[in-house]
Amino acid sequence: MLKGANLALAFILELCLLAAFGYWGFTTGDSLLMKIGLGIGVPLLAAVVWGIFMAPKAVRPLRAPLHQIIECVIFGLAFVALYVAGQPTLAIIFAIVFVINLVLRIVWKQTTTDTRAA
Repeated sequence: MLKGANLALAFILELCLLAAFGYWGFTTGDSLLMKIGLGIGVPLLAAVVWGIFMAPKAVRPLRAPLHQIIECVIFGLAFVALYVAGQPTLAIIFAIVFVINLVLRIVWKQTTTDTRAA
């Protein structure tokens, strides 16, 4: 049951990642057009990259440990985005929950990629 909850948490964290990029984008730009472009464009770019390389049914799935490294980079960027957007407490909580989730997935040998990449 805990292992299933951990995988569900991984999915929720992925959604939070997109929200973090969106929040950063909408609070960063100087003009309305820039805010809209960054607020929609950055999460969209992250979702496309995630879908191609990181998702369970990715078109080009990455093998461990490269998958975990890229995952840490993307989540690290989301942490920085939240932090610089004026949400340091939320950014720290997000990072701590992500690290715990990732460690448990590694220890429990859970994978969020398709079995083709295992």
